[in-house]
Amino acid sequence: MARPRSKHPTDGELEILQFLWSKGPSGLNAIWSDNQERRPVANTTVATMLKVMLDKGLVSRRKGPRGFLWTARKSREKTAGSMLDGLIERVFDGSASRLVAHVLDESRVSKEELDEIRRLIDKSRKTRKKGDRR
Repeated sequence: MARPRSKHPTDGELEILQFLWSKGPSGLNAIWSDNQERRPVANTTVATMLKVMLDKGLVSRRKGPRGFLWTARKSREKTAGSMLDGLIERVFDGSASRLVAHVLDESRVSKEELDEIRRLIDKSRKTRKKGDRR
C-alpha cells in the first residue's frame, strides 16, 4: 500500500517556498532561475513541483501578465511550526524539552545563541498564560 502524501514540504519544495517568502508572488521563470543557482533543474521539473505544491495546499496561483504568479499559502512561521510539531511528535515523543536537550547536547551552540535562548525563555515565561502550552 502506498504511503499517504505528506502535507509537509519536501526539501525541494522548501527551497521554492523560501524563495516565495523572500520575493513574494513570482512567475515560473523567476522560481526556476533561483533553483538553477543551487543545482541544474529543468523548467518543467519546477513547473511539476509547483503543481504538486498547489495540490498539497502549499502555494496558490493567480493569472499574471505572463503566466501564473505563485504565492506561498502559509507564512514561514506557520510552516516551520507545523513541521516542528511533527518532528517533536515523531522523534521526541511529543517532548519539546527533549528536542531542546538534543540541540544543546548535539550542536555547537554559541554563547550568543545561548543568551538569545535564555532571553526567549524569559520572554515566554512573562507572556504565557497559565495553562497555555503554546
